[in-house]
Amino acid sequence: MNRYQLVTLALALSVTACLIGVGISIGEKSILGIIGCFVVAFALMGFGFSYKRKHMR
Repeated sequence: MNRYQLVTLALALSVTACLIGVGISIGEKSILGIIGCFVVAFALMGFGFSYKRKHMR
């Protein structure tokens, strides 16, 4: 497994953890937690897509 695959795996697991956090925040009825997890998840996904585009050239 090379460095690119490790980074993308870590990003995918991080986004998954954030989306699980959204579910937990919904269960706890925490609006701040829901918004925070969504923002971090979208930021990590955006970074992942830009990282992929950069390394596919």
